[in-house]
Amino acid sequence: MWEVVPIIRETTKWLQKNGHNSWMPIGDAAALGLNELGNDRSAQDADLLISLGGDGTILRSVELLGGAPVPILGVNMGTLGYLTEIEPEDLKDRLEQWIKRDDKSEIVLDERMLLAVTLKSNNKTQTWRALNEAVIERQQSGHTVWLDVTINHEVFARYSADGVIVATPTGSTAYSMSARGPVVSPRHKAMLLTPVSPHMLFDRSLVLGPTETLSMQVVGTRPAELAIDGRHVASLDQGDVVSYEADSCSAHFVRFTQQPKFHQIVRAKFGLGDE
Repeated sequence: MWEVVPIIRETTKWLQKNGHNSWMPIGDAAALGLNELGNDRSAQDADLLISLGGDGTILRSVELLGGAPVPILGVNMGTLGYLTEIEPEDLKDRLEQWIKRDDKSEIVLDERMLLAVTLKSNNKTQTWRALNEAVIERQQSGHTVWLDVTINHEVFARYSADGVIVATPTGSTAYSMSARGPVVSPRHKAMLLTPVSPHMLFDRSLVLGPTETLSMQVVGTRPAELAIDGRHVASLDQGDVVSYEADSCSAHFVRFTQQPKFHQIVRAKFGLGDE
C-alpha cells in the first residue's frame, strides 16, 4: 500500500503545477498519511479519476462514482491488472496526453456495462451497481442455498448450489470463470448466470440479453449472503428477493489505443500460449 504514497505526492504536485486540482477521499488520504489531500468532495465532480492499485481498486473507483460518467484511468500497482491500463512510470506522460487530447487523439473511452442489483427484504428495498458480479452464497458450511430463479417474470428453475453468480461480460474473467462460466468479450452487454458447485442435474451457465430481467428468491430456512464485486452487502433470509438487470449507467475506462484487443489481454494476463 505504501508504495503508492510517493507516486501520489509526485502526481498531485505535477497536476497543481499544470493548473489542475486533485483530491482523495478523506478516509483513504488519512490511511496513507496524506491528510492534506483529503476532501469530502464527491468523486462525481472530477474530470478524471486516477485509480492506483489493482482490479480491486478499480472496483472501488466504480463504486465511488455511483454511475457518474467520469472516466477512470487505472494505474497497475498489483500483479494481475486486468482492468488497469498503464504502469506507474508512464503516469505523467499519459496524463499530459490526456490533458492535451483533441479530436485526432488516439485516446478512447472503453465503455463497460454495469449490473443493477436490487434487494427486497421485509418491505425494504436496497440497490447497488456491480462492474464484475453479484453473488448469492451460502452462510453455513456443508449446506447449499435454495433459490427460485425467475427470468423475464417467468419461473425458470429452483437452484440448489453453494452459490449463484450473476456476472457482466467484464466479470466473466473473474469469479464466474473460476466456476466454469464462459468468457465473454466486454463489448457485449449481457448477464451471465453461473451456479457455484451446483447440487442439481442442470449445472451450466446461462447468458441473458441486456433487456432481459432476472430475479432470485431465497427459499427454505438456510441463510445466505449477497456480495457485490467481492464486498458483502447483505444477509439474506427466506422470502428475500434479489433482482438483476443491465444498468442504465456504464463505467468508462481511459484507453490509449484505438481498439483494445480483448483476446490479446486475456492471452497475456492468463499466460496462454506460453508452453
